[in-house]
Amino acid sequence: AELVKPGASVKMSCKASGYTFTTYPIEWMKQNHGKSLEWIGNFHPYNDDTKYNEKFKGKATLTVEKSSSTVYLELSRLTSDDSAVYYCARWLLRYGLLGSRNLSHRLL
Repeated sequence: AELVKPGASVKMSCKASGYTFTTYPIEWMKQNHGKSLEWIGNFHPYNDDTKYNEKFKGKATLTVEKSSSTVYLELSRLTSDDSAVYYCARWLLRYGLLGSRNLSHRLL
């Protein structure tokens, strides 16, 4: 977990491996304690398309570094509501969201 001050920003990374990076989109999701997953957005590396949940526009920014097969999620103007577990996952066309990695950032 990472401690971050309210009003600050935090940047999380999701490094893909074991497959061709440009083949599948990467999704980012948020899970508050005891609540269901919320979709933040995704990045499609094969056409550089980024999509966001309207709720997270202005809060979340997705960027990519193709040379390292890494997708970043940056959250700005942090509040206590941003304290959650954030997941990135590769979309598997047949099976859905599986094989996720998770990054926990605790905000105080």
